[in-house]
Amino acid sequence: MDNQPRLRTLYDVQQLLKRFNVFVYVGKRLWDIELMALEVDNLFRAGVIDRDLYMQAKLVLRKEHREEEQANRSNK
Repeated sequence: MDNQPRLRTLYDVQQLLKRFNVFVYVGKRLWDIELMALEVDNLFRAGVIDRDLYMQAKLVLRKEHREEEQANRSNK
């Protein structure tokens, strides 16, 4: 994985998707994260990204999703 980016933040995943002309903005952060996860799944299934990059993106998205759900619960 010498030339591939390291995905650590939601912004990194957004930039990955942007490389493939996938722009996600639904208006609610939780929904954006869920839609990004679906798009990453589609890129992997299409063979456009490798397993390592796919796993990095999914881990970031899972973490962000969990944190967003916790923030929403604490705000209620």
